[in-house]
Amino acid sequence: MPVPLTEQAQTLMRKHIVCGDVVIDATAGNGYDTLLLAERVGKTGKVFAFDNQITAIESARARLIQAGLDQQVTWLGHGHEEMAQHISNSLHGRIKAIMFNLGYLPCGAKSHTTQKASTLAALEQACTLLSPGGVLSIVAYTGHPGGRDETEAIKQWAMTCTKARTDITIPESKNNNAPEWVVLYKD
Repeated sequence: MPVPLTEQAQTLMRKHIVCGDVVIDATAGNGYDTLLLAERVGKTGKVFAFDNQITAIESARARLIQAGLDQQVTWLGHGHEEMAQHISNSLHGRIKAIMFNLGYLPCGAKSHTTQKASTLAALEQACTLLSPGGVLSIVAYTGHPGGRDETEAIKQWAMTCTKARTDITIPESKNNNAPEWVVLYKD
């Protein structure tokens, strides 16, 4: 059975992030990626977790409090397209990793989804925020309204990004709505 893309993304982050790093979860959701990031950066690192849904922030925060890892997380109830303005200028170009898990909040309103325009704006900012050697992971879900269009726009953007090397994983699936994974490594 193939390994889910979300697990592959987390495996990549486990290899890439070390104690003391500064990272971003651009779509905190229920906090699974935030938890992994907080574990990896340790007490001396920092995680900035964004989500424009208060229920997502509350769910993610509860998960991290339960794990005793909430002290290294700054919670930001803003959309990922506002990342750059909420991260101190002194950290621009110094972020080690950024994770996106697009689509909608599991167990949330399926009508509240990520959107192509705001995601592309966020990705442009992410490239500016990343440090040289930093990694950007984007798991894009295609099954929600606008999801396929958003995913195709992300892949097009990634292939033309001159600031990074790109890997795209499209899992073999009979399901046309299967998620896809885009990874950029900043030069």
